[in-house]
Amino acid sequence: MNSNLSEIDKDRVIEMAWEDRTPFEAIHQQFGLPEKEVIKLMRNTLKPSSFKLWRKRVNSGVSQKHLKKRSPEIDRFKSTLQRQITGNKISKR
Repeated sequence: MNSNLSEIDKDRVIEMAWEDRTPFEAIHQQFGLPEKEVIKLMRNTLKPSSFKLWRKRVNSGVSQKHLKKRSPEIDRFKSTLQRQITGNKISKR
């Protein structure tokens, strides 16, 4: 796993991974973590039951985690917690 991430960045990756409308490609572009590394981070951070629920949701088709599987009418989602992007990092409150 990419140990170069700060705790704040790890928290942000987890937050983005948990959000159904944020694709793995966005996480990779912003933090340099491929999908497999995001899954490892989630597995090592979440409780086992939470991780299983997340994986089930991601694989069920409900999630839009993969851009290729995503419906074209879905625009880029911007969370209300997301204020601005500076230096390719999303500022937190």
